[in-house]
Amino acid sequence: MDLDDDAFEELVADALDRIPGPLAGLMDNVVVLIEEEPPEDEPDLLGLYVGTPLTERDSGYTFQAPDQVFIYRGPLLRMCEDAEELAEEVEITVVHELAHHFGIDDEQLHAWGWG
Repeated sequence: MDLDDDAFEELVADALDRIPGPLAGLMDNVVVLIEEEPPEDEPDLLGLYVGTPLTERDSGYTFQAPDQVFIYRGPLLRMCEDAEELAEEVEITVVHELAHHFGIDDEQLHAWGWG
């Protein structure tokens, strides 16, 4: 599948826009970044959360660099056959990685049906 950078960024923005307002309002000190490819040692990785989950922050959490949510364009484009599938996979990836920001682990996400 092929999609230009702007259109891919729009898919990510659309996925972020679908996060319910009350939940989005709880996000704190986090940025979402689009990268072309994941680290070489994990070529099939679709997304990655790097940071301190909200559930692990305490009063000592001050003056910290933002948490980072990486969305990897290349693997998502390669795994999807059409625009509809890509939009769905981007949304799943964004939700999955932001869930980690809220302290939700992979096991709980899988139990809820989020890959």
